[in-house]
Amino acid sequence: MEQQKLPNATLVLIMGILSIIGCCFYGLPGIIFGIVAVIFGRKDKKLHASNPDEYTGIGNVNAGYIMGIIGIVLGVLSFLFSIWVISFFGWDVLTNQELLQERMMEMQQNQ
Repeated sequence: MEQQKLPNATLVLIMGILSIIGCCFYGLPGIIFGIVAVIFGRKDKKLHASNPDEYTGIGNVNAGYIMGIIGIVLGVLSFLFSIWVISFFGWDVLTNQELLQERMMEMQQNQ
């Protein structure tokens, strides 16, 4: 019997990688890509478990699945940190580096 590749193995791996990279962009892309990696990874893991001799590529699925979980966690942390920065310093500090430095200096002087 000829083995076939799991249908979403490459997709899961790519989405897992993108989920970790996406954490650098305020967390939201990391969460989205991570959820996609986990959903499709779980689907392919069930498919492989039903007939392991028929499918290959479980290593890519496992790697992408784990990176997807890591990407979700890092994305949530990054998103929460971004919300904290916005609520603490204000929205305008995200676009103005000098204003951020001024606000941080004010914060240090008040302590």
